[in-house]
Amino acid sequence: MLHYALVFFVIALIAAVFGFGGIAAGAVGIAKVLFFVFLILAVVSFVFNSARGKG
Repeated sequence: MLHYALVFFVIALIAAVFGFGGIAAGAVGIAKVLFFVFLILAVVSFVFNSARGKG
């Protein structure tokens, strides 16, 4: 999922260089959402794995 966030970030950078404002804003929005979803899933996975290891 982090890979897709980076891909959309690169698309946003390329679109911004060429002046496509709407496309850049859309790609940035998608990249932000995917990054935060990845971050939440990583934290949840870490918490469950650490709790499972203590039991």
